[in-house]
Amino acid sequence: MAIVASCGRVGESRLNPLNWGSRSTNADAMLSEGTRADPRPLIGQIDTLTASPTQGGAILRATGIAATQGYFVGDLVAVPTDDPRVLAFEFRAFPPLEPKPVSTPRSREVTVARFLTSRELTGVNELRVSAAQNARAVRR
Repeated sequence: MAIVASCGRVGESRLNPLNWGSRSTNADAMLSEGTRADPRPLIGQIDTLTASPTQGGAILRATGIAATQGYFVGDLVAVPTDDPRVLAFEFRAFPPLEPKPVSTPRSREVTVARFLTSRELTGVNELRVSAAQNARAVRR
C-alpha cells in the first residue's frame, strides 16, 4: 500500500470542477467566422455569466440584454477556439417577429443555460460567452 502526500487539497486544485469562479470578467469576443449555420443573431450584450458546479459537471448560465423586447429561443452555441483550455460560446436568440418596444434593460433580459459535463471541462480553465457588443468569461 502506498501513501501519497500533497501540498494542496483537491478542493483547491484546477482538477476540481467545483472551482469555477462565481464572478465573471470582461473578455475578448471569440466570434466564429464564415457562414453561420445558426440563423439567430447575437444577443446585444452579456450582462451576467456564471458557472455553477453540479454533479457531473457545471451549468453555464448567461443573461443577456436584447436590442428590444421579444427575443426568444436563446441558446449558447459552441464555437471553435485555438486554445484547448478555453470553451467558447456565442449567445444567440431569434428577434421578435414583429416590431417591439425597447423599454427598460430589465424588460429585455434573456437568460439561457447549458450543462457542461466533467468530460467537456477536462483541461478547461475558462468559459467564454460572446455577444454583439461584449464578451464575458468565468475562470477557475
